[in-house]
Amino acid sequence: MDLRLRGDDRVGMTNTLQSGIILCISLVKKVVLMSENSLYLTHFAVVIPLANEERDFQPFIDRLNSVIQHYPNGKVYFIVDLASHDNTLLLCRELSQKNTSFITIFAPENKNVVEAYQRGCKEALQEGYDYIIEMDGGLSHNPDDLPLFIEALTKGYDCAFGSRNIAGGSNTESPFKRRFLSKAGTVLANLFLNTKLHDMTSGFQGFNRQIVAKFVQYPWRSTAHFYQTEMRYLLRHQKQIEIPIRYRAPSPRVKFRYIINACHALLYYTAQRILRKDIYL
Repeated sequence: MDLRLRGDDRVGMTNTLQSGIILCISLVKKVVLMSENSLYLTHFAVVIPLANEERDFQPFIDRLNSVIQHYPNGKVYFIVDLASHDNTLLLCRELSQKNTSFITIFAPENKNVVEAYQRGCKEALQEGYDYIIEMDGGLSHNPDDLPLFIEALTKGYDCAFGSRNIAGGSNTESPFKRRFLSKAGTVLANLFLNTKLHDMTSGFQGFNRQIVAKFVQYPWRSTAHFYQTEMRYLLRHQKQIEIPIRYRAPSPRVKFRYIINACHALLYYTAQRILRKDIYL
């Protein structure tokens, strides 16, 4: 039997092969476009407590808006309370009037920054957002890192925790005291609480709404910096990922009472572990 192809047959097969390749490329492009559109249309909120940020307000907003404007379903919640003594509240309200992507909540009842975060998360949860991200203002957290959190959460992670101590992360403009407290906090938390994360003290973190619904009901022992450590410990059984972040801390001050509160909370959870009381969300 003669299996050789005639010229017309070879041309026909070549055309068929080319058509198949073009079809495959078209399908790949559609898949990529659907993935991009999925992130583009993500329904998320960013919660940012602000106090005394008048000086750095506009540079921060410019950077933040350059990211948020690419997400039509993304909103930013500014939580301002009586801890702010400058024009931060006025600036936030003026921005909210001009740009509907930014929502200002004045919460004079807040007693500390943890209550500010919780108030913002409750508001975002009530509005039905699928994902809620917490971050600091004043450019200590880089808004350009937000898409990394959005991508991780849309991939199915329950929690996305920012880390300065993994590849791609950094901690710049931070005095030695701040770097030392951060590193020591991570080491002590992992030692006493048997956690495994590279950064237990970063405040840049995101969650799906099911997780947020759990922790807004929890009676937090933290009033300040230990909040992030407490969060990571309580959510240790959830599906989580660390996100590299670029952090800068212009303020060298950490109030002594916040350190005391962190020690008390760490000792409380350590004691519960010794007593074999497994506390988690």
